[in-house]
Amino acid sequence: MSRSGRRHVALAALPAALLALTCAAPAPGATAPGAGAGAPARPDVLGDVRHDARADVRADPHPGGPGARAVDPVAAARASLERLLPRHAAQFTLVADASAAADTFTVSGGAGAVTVRGRTGATLLTGVGWYLQHVAGADIGWPGDSIGMLPDVLPAVPSPVTRSALVPHRYALNDTDDGYSGPYRTFEEHRRQIDLLALHGVNEVFVQVGAEYAYHRALQGFGYSDEELRRWIPAPGHQSWWLLQNLSGFGGPVSDHLLRERAELGGRLAEQLRSLGMTPVLPGYFGTVPPEFAARNAGAVTVTQGDWAGFDRPDWLDPSSPVFGKLAAAYYSAQRAVFGDSTMYRMSPLHEGGRTGDVDVKAAAGAIQRALHAAHPGAVWAVLGWQDDPTAELLAGVDTSKLLILDGLSDRYNRLDRETRWGGVPYAMGSIYNFGGHTTIGANTSVWIDRFDAWRAKGDSALAGIAYLPEGTGTNPAAFDLFTDLAWEPGPIDQRRWFAQYAARRYGRPDAEATAAWEELRKGPYSTSSGLWSESQDSLFTARPSLSAAGAAHWSPKSMRYPADSVRRALDHLLKVAPALRGSSAYRFDLVDTARQALANHSRVLLPKIKAAYEAKDLARFRELTAQWADAERKLDAVIGSDPHFLLGDWLGKARSWGADEAERDRYEYDARSILSVWGLRGTSEGGFLHDYANREWSGLVSELYAGRWKLYFDSLEEALVRQAAPREIDWHAYEEEWARRTTRHPDRPSGDPYRLAAGIAAALPAAAPAPVSN
Repeated sequence: MSRSGRRHVALAALPAALLALTCAAPAPGATAPGAGAGAPARPDVLGDVRHDARADVRADPHPGGPGARAVDPVAAARASLERLLPRHAAQFTLVADASAAADTFTVSGGAGAVTVRGRTGATLLTGVGWYLQHVAGADIGWPGDSIGMLPDVLPAVPSPVTRSALVPHRYALNDTDDGYSGPYRTFEEHRRQIDLLALHGVNEVFVQVGAEYAYHRALQGFGYSDEELRRWIPAPGHQSWWLLQNLSGFGGPVSDHLLRERAELGGRLAEQLRSLGMTPVLPGYFGTVPPEFAARNAGAVTVTQGDWAGFDRPDWLDPSSPVFGKLAAAYYSAQRAVFGDSTMYRMSPLHEGGRTGDVDVKAAAGAIQRALHAAHPGAVWAVLGWQDDPTAELLAGVDTSKLLILDGLSDRYNRLDRETRWGGVPYAMGSIYNFGGHTTIGANTSVWIDRFDAWRAKGDSALAGIAYLPEGTGTNPAAFDLFTDLAWEPGPIDQRRWFAQYAARRYGRPDAEATAAWEELRKGPYSTSSGLWSESQDSLFTARPSLSAAGAAHWSPKSMRYPADSVRRALDHLLKVAPALRGSSAYRFDLVDTARQALANHSRVLLPKIKAAYEAKDLARFRELTAQWADAERKLDAVIGSDPHFLLGDWLGKARSWGADEAERDRYEYDARSILSVWGLRGTSEGGFLHDYANREWSGLVSELYAGRWKLYFDSLEEALVRQAAPREIDWHAYEEEWARRTTRHPDRPSGDPYRLAAGIAAALPAAAPAPVSN
């Protein structure tokens, strides 16, 4: 039975009245305009169903806060450990130590008997992660691992080691992560992500899935019907930007059963985090409302927000108006019923523009925080540091001791002074080294290392954390490992030494060729500089066809940010890694990823040659070169098809699994396809330059969309050369929209030999120049 079929059976078994209360009733205490107050709704209907169905996940609704339920940190950590290290979990003794300092672990013990002590389940897992990295020499990455190389008996800890986090806030996940990393993931996939985040020392995690439930329930008490709201809420792939007040409705309407399932999933994730002593960071309410809100609610004042990349933004309810306080209370009450309470909430009013109208931003910010604290006393408001936000006006209106700025630009620009810019407000140093979920490798890691230490050492430092903020996760394991290490490694990290040690544990033991490969990657894509960019260039194979194409995504770098030969040499070294080390998922992923990147970089060499042949009207040379381009695309699709992390079929299959009938399955597949291609409306794709924003080299996506586009384009140019005429115009948006509307199936399991396919790419590419003197 399909996933959706199983869920349908479970939900269908619930009494109809219970489902009606759960997903259709007005928010507790809310009254529709012109109507009397209804009977009080049961405050935790869906929550009770959730708890009855999940006796294995018991959690504290407000970790560390007043009235918190007792949580057994060892039980939660043990369950995670058995998932992460099923063969070796029994060799760890986890000890909950209430007297231990916060964010501190101690690791000790002999062979086969390792003891980890800490206050929370997450800290215990961080201790296990430290042991694997520094003693056992194994890696559990995101993605790929080398745990199969661990000996039957784990090695002893030479002497007890205690580590404490250098900063209290270790935040993870961009507001866009759900859209770009997988809006249709299962609970098990999300739980794996939580396990990895805990293993790497993260303690605050954004939970977006199911956030629409609170809006859907609360707004029914303010003049909106269930159907109106389900049409206003976008499909899951685009909900990230609805929560940021950028758009509404796209890909909808969402179904009643989808609302219930996503709410249940989000609630389970929040509980999973609490059980480990981690903070589920929930979306707060700052005033987003559907059309006509002021007309339906006496005394309400709304401000139209104008355009965002071709979409009409939702209206903004003036937070200073009395109606805002009532709606915020209803929102938080509905949210609490399913997600419980937290100590941190994410809000970014006026994100990427928007209009203030006659609203006093200072007063509005104060009202937003007061509404938050009325529902969750003392909760921290996490706001994204991006473009001009947060503004001085917003900061002036709030208690900044209860604010945390997640700096998304820490490694992008030079001459940054966050204390001066934000007046000493606490902030977390963040990095967005990946936009749209691009598969390109690299990051400004030397900038991370230098700035984290320098900014902490400032006499007036307000640095209070790190914020792991790639727009799409699960594509760059080395960057994830290094960035999260910043918060736990005493003393400055030696970048060259770190990468050498990473190479050894990544494949389970030291290997000279692995070390050489990662040294090339360190000097190349992982040592890009700040000044303008935080991510590396994308591939021209994924670009909309043009002889002058310089990048796929409009907002990404238009040229190489490092010497391409560094990746080419790394590929040669990885192919020479000892055969005994080639069996791990870590090696397979890295080999495929490096071969993919080497081929992607070659696209920037090949396209100018094609352009020169066309402009010289050399038809034979043009045909020869475009045949090479097509062959490279075939090789690319084959090599990425050999690893499970590069499959379009998996992405589309998960989207379809959430539909209850064929029409709904097709609707969610369009949502999943469109975010990768046209992104949104024609005006969004063209005028907003969002087409191919989320380009990625995935098997199926390369062969069906990208290669198809380039073939159509090159055929039109060849025709023009033969006819000695101008090439015909192609409506690329129409082509891409037609692709997004398809329901063609693609493999959801890998095929082919990664090593053979990567070796074939290396043999086909020009040899790399000799390596320069090491630095």
